[in-house]
Amino acid sequence: MTMDVCSLLLDEAPDAFVVQSPEGIVLHWSRSAESIFGYRAEEIVGRDLLDLIVPPGRAEEERDMRREALENGFAAVETLRRCKDGSLVFVSISAKTVRDGEGRPQYLIIGKQDVTQLKVMRDAKLVEARYGKLLESMPDGIVLVNASGCIVFANTQAEAMFGYEAGRLRGLPVEVLLPERLRGGHVAHRSGYFGQLRTRAMGMGLELFGLRQDGSEFPVEIGLSPLETEEGTLVTSAIRDITERKLIERALHEKNVELAQANAAKDRFLASMSHELRTPLNAIIGFTGTLLMKLPGPLNEVQEKQLRRVQSSGQHLLELINDLLDIAKIEAGKIELVVEPVDCRALVEDVVATLRPAAEGKGLAFAVEMLDEDLRLSTDRRAFSQILINLVQNAIKFTEQGSVTIRLARRIEGELALVEVSVHDTGPGIGEEDRQRLFAPFARITPRSGKFAEGTGLGLHLSQKLAAQMGGRITVDSASGDGSTFALLLPEG
Repeated sequence: MTMDVCSLLLDEAPDAFVVQSPEGIVLHWSRSAESIFGYRAEEIVGRDLLDLIVPPGRAEEERDMRREALENGFAAVETLRRCKDGSLVFVSISAKTVRDGEGRPQYLIIGKQDVTQLKVMRDAKLVEARYGKLLESMPDGIVLVNASGCIVFANTQAEAMFGYEAGRLRGLPVEVLLPERLRGGHVAHRSGYFGQLRTRAMGMGLELFGLRQDGSEFPVEIGLSPLETEEGTLVTSAIRDITERKLIERALHEKNVELAQANAAKDRFLASMSHELRTPLNAIIGFTGTLLMKLPGPLNEVQEKQLRRVQSSGQHLLELINDLLDIAKIEAGKIELVVEPVDCRALVEDVVATLRPAAEGKGLAFAVEMLDEDLRLSTDRRAFSQILINLVQNAIKFTEQGSVTIRLARRIEGELALVEVSVHDTGPGIGEEDRQRLFAPFARITPRSGKFAEGTGLGLHLSQKLAAQMGGRITVDSASGDGSTFALLLPEG
């Protein structure tokens, strides 16, 4: 029989046939081999199969089979081989040695039968017998895939999720469950996963999509885990349809965008309107002060009382606007702190000089205790002064009798050195309910008299925000009837 006739017979055989030299070089590659593995004859003749269709980690298996065939005349094995597109197929391989007249090996004739579907049936039978009831009881869709990438088991939840009738997924490549655009990359990813098996928890941050039989896509989460059996390793995929969650996340995202836009608009409004309002207010307060100084002429008692009410209301409104503007700047990240060395004692004495008349006007003792004489900070002087003035003003406002005391001390927390400026008063104290909302914007505590004291309800909120910007914080120690201590803590240095 001539070589041409032999080649014709090999080409027309339903199984793949390969003729190799004893060294493993391909001399003939049949049409069935082209069909199974995807390589044309001109791509593979003259090369070693180890370089093309033998998966990583199975090279020694291929060499052992060749060695056995050359030594014993015949060898057989069922194993995995890699196609041109990266996918894996199960093949039953038989190799026979052809010898020349002197008994020396001349050719290796190798038959390769694709047994992928037979392997699927064996795997499916094993899984159903051993794990079927357990997998059917799982709340998620469960799909088991063997090394060839074929589905060997899909529970009822998975079939319903992807829109397939019972049993119709078995034997199909797992890529049928993926959108077309993801399939090519998934083949290589799947083959790589079988080469390095590991558990991947559900929700690992990958954005994944499934494809129903009707062509519709839906978002999924997938967890992977290997399952060792006597038939080989299977990969278990737990699949969860997260369409509803994505809809909720999208709605929340849209709401968050709307809220962010509304918040930005609020900040722009506050910044612009605060400047617009401060100009006429400053004029009103200024002209009211001029009238009260009686420069234009004398005032009667009623006129002076009314002008003082105008002046007081204008100053109160200006304080509110200033607080709102500062809060808007902080929220927008536009607050600019000027860090410079600050003499704590000198700053406290300036605040005391400013507010002593208000304390003495209520008959309160007003004292300063310097527990550490030489305390210096590198911080924003204006923000430091603003916080301290606010804490002292509150202490004076809510204390009807007794004293207000400012204490300056050094405090150590772990390895951190802090400067503590505390303001203690003998006022009515603050109950638990009021303490919970003390630093919220527009929060105002209810005094024993039942009447709210004057104030914007923004002072402590703004002070806490400023303290955070300076790397510090404000603490409060108080109980109803026992007075209050507010302390500003800032890193020393």
